[in-house]
Order: sequence, then structure tokens, then C-alpha cells
Amino acid sequence: MADNYDLVVLGAGPGGYVAAIRAAQLGMKTAVVEKEKVGGVCLHKGCIPSKSLLRSAELYHEMRKSEEYGIRVGEVRLEMDLVQARKNRVKDQLQKGIKHLLQKNGVTVVEGTGRILGPSIFSPMPGTVSVEKADGSEAEMLVPQHVIIATGSRPRSLPGLEVDGEHVMFSDHALEMESLPRSMVIVGGGVIGVEWASMLNDFGVEVTVVEFADRILPFEDADVSREMTRLLKKRNVKVLTGAKVLPESVRVEEGRVVLQVDKGGEKLPLEAERMLVSVGREPNTEDIGLQNTSIQLERGWIQVNPFMQTAESHIYAIGDVIGGYQLAHVASHEGILAVEHMAGNQPHPLDPTLVPRCTYSRPEVGSIGLSEEEAKEKGYDVKVGKFPFRGVGKSLVFGESDGFIKLVADKKTEDILGVHIIGPHATDLISEAGLAKVLDATPWEITQVIHPHPTLSEVYGEVSMALEGLPIHS
Repeated sequence: MADNYDLVVLGAGPGGYVAAIRAAQLGMKTAVVEKEKVGGVCLHKGCIPSKSLLRSAELYHEMRKSEEYGIRVGEVRLEMDLVQARKNRVKDQLQKGIKHLLQKNGVTVVEGTGRILGPSIFSPMPGTVSVEKADGSEAEMLVPQHVIIATGSRPRSLPGLEVDGEHVMFSDHALEMESLPRSMVIVGGGVIGVEWASMLNDFGVEVTVVEFADRILPFEDADVSREMTRLLKKRNVKVLTGAKVLPESVRVEEGRVVLQVDKGGEKLPLEAERMLVSVGREPNTEDIGLQNTSIQLERGWIQVNPFMQTAESHIYAIGDVIGGYQLAHVASHEGILAVEHMAGNQPHPLDPTLVPRCTYSRPEVGSIGLSEEEAKEKGYDVKVGKFPFRGVGKSLVFGESDGFIKLVADKKTEDILGVHIIGPHATDLISEAGLAKVLDATPWEITQVIHPHPTLSEVYGEVSMALEGLPIHS
């Protein structure tokens, strides 16, 4: 028996479930196929659980320095079983919320592994979805007018490096640690690597970060990368850049991971109780029936046009599976974009310069648009302003005065090209820059915003006034 739908979505992560809800709101009969849990990697193995652990680490750090705020407490103990229990409660609550939203909007959730079939008795076009049930019962056939592939991604390893999940692990494994190691080598100094370095350091773990590029957070503005390196080193995190882990050297001896790193031709020995591999992700495009379609792949990633359509115009793809930023909020936006397009609503294509990027370390990083280097490479004549957080009273009240805001503008048109923040609550503060970018604002226009005092948001007014040659607190 086959069920007919206007839309079937493969994957119920932040791209898939959001797309399904919007489709239902637009009057489409919609089903979403999920082989694990609704919410996807973001909710269960990524964004949410990692931020829950980061919050526990941040609070542990704050409590250990509470006397600076005039608060004396007894012994502060870290109990990982309770940390993990809180993390799981947060996940469970959010999963229940997503289930409720899908049900409320009339989306059918089909549990199982979905695969796209080629032309068949059900449809003359590729796109019928066969759902294999975990219990081995007969496959369910879904016959849609449109399909969205939102199958996400998984951690990528280094060639020749075996990840056993115990001594050498991905973030998926690290999120479930019942006890903390005394030491950890983190391979990869991107967003995930830096977040884990910050978290583990706050938990009291000895951390070494190994990054192949010449700086950590290599896709952020160079000034932000330098500041993060300085602050991590100040916390006794070891940072090795321009360094390559030699996979063949990695071995486990007496419960410890032993390895060598090639840095500038010199082989450096390292060892730690655990090793975390965070060198990027790879798409989940295997075993979903792509061979039955004309969908094009490039290095495993599904190729799409600006409206998320694949080479099969009725089949769309969104989120991590198409590469790009691989961010939950981007996947959600792409899901809405795809659905609006198939509904004939003529949405605007995604503008990459409007995508905020966040690193939830201590301090946090939030950025949007072009870095100073990127702007110059694109031929802009730029003017740049910077303002330190220590210049606003709220950061001193918080006891977190490190970092700065950096604003990059086009000297000719005055348009804001990029905003880069490293400091307290940077991931919350970056949204004001997002609105400024959407409205094509200039630094002068930001000076006209009355930022309440004392707040961290005052850095926007200060950096904009400085850029206009009218500095008040600098």
C-alpha cells in the first residue's frame, strides 16, 4: 500500500522538521521520515547537548572564583553524572516540544530509514520513498509530489586514523563521557575544537589543541583568531598551529593515547588520556537511493541551485548534506526557502553574508559578513573600527572584560561589510549586526541607536562612533 503526499522530508533535524512544519502551514500534506529521533544531530549529538555541557563548565568556573564577587562557598564539586543528567533533561524537553509542533501542524512522522526509488509503478519519476522499518516489517511506500533531502552529516576522521570511541573519539562520544580524563589532545582548532578546549579546560582537564592551519578558528577574522589564541594560552591551554597529526603514529599504550605531530618538519611527541578528533564533517548521502536519480554530487555533497533544487527539479536538498556553513540555523532557513519555492512564493535566495557564525567558548565569538582580509581580497577599500569590551561598564560588572568588537565597512559606500565579536555573550550580540546587514545599515546609522546603559550592546555604538571619528570612550 502506498500513501500520497505533497511533500516527504528525509530527516527530522533542524532543517527537515522546520521545512515540514512550514509546508504543512502552507497547506501541503506532509510527512517526515526519521530513523532515529526527531531533532537530529543538533538536538541529540551537537548544538544542544554541547551547549548544556558548556553551561555547566562555565558555571563551575564562575563558582570557583565566587569570592571575587563577595560570595564564599564551601567545596565546589563537579559530578559528571549530574551534569549529564541535566543535559539529557534539556534534550528530552526540546524533543517533546518538536514532537508536539509536528503533531500540532498535522505533519506525519514516519519512523524508519527512507530511500528514494527510481521510476516505478508508483510514479513515473524518481522520488517515491520506501521506508524500511527497524522491526523488519513490510516497508512503507510514500509517494510525494516533492522530496526534501535533509539527512545531515557525521564527524569525519583523518585517513588512516581509527576512532574507537573510547580513547580516540568524536564529539558524539565525548558528549556521553561519564567521567573526565585528566588530559585531552584535540585534533582540529575550528569551532568544535575550540568549544571543547574551552569546556574541558573549565572542567579542569589539561588540553592541547592541534590545528593544521596557521591559526585556530581559521575561518574567522584574523584578529579574532589571535585574541582567542591569546586567551586560551592564558588559561594554560596548549595551542599548536601549522601542525599535522601523523595518523600512523597514534596508538594506545597503558590507557593513554600516544602520537606524533609534524610541525614545520619537526616531529613532536604528544600524549594524553584521550584524543578528540574534530576535523570537519561528511555528508550522509549513502544508502538513501541517490543512485536512482540524476542528482549530482561533488566530493559527496549534494549540488543544488539557489532555491535548494537538485538536478531533479522536484527533489530539494538542505542543511549539512549540501555542505556550506553546516549550521542548524542555516538548515532551518534553507528548509523554509525550499518549501516557499516549491509553493511558488518566489523567496529570496540565501545570502551567505547574512549568516551569523557562532563559537560558544569562553569568551564567545559571533561574526557576520566579511572579515577584513576577505573584504580587501574582494577589492573593497575598507575602514575598520575596534572597541574593547573593557570600555563598557557591564563587562566589568560581569567580570568578563576580555575581547572586542570589530566593524569592517566600505569606505566608499559606508555599507557595513562585516562585524566580528569576541567577548561575553558575543553569540547573542551578533544578532544586532545581522539586522544591520539586512537593512544595509551604515556605521552612522548605528550611532543613532540609543543603546541602554549599562549593557554589553553599548559596544556597537562605541565602535560605530569611533569609526565615524567621534569616539567617546576610546
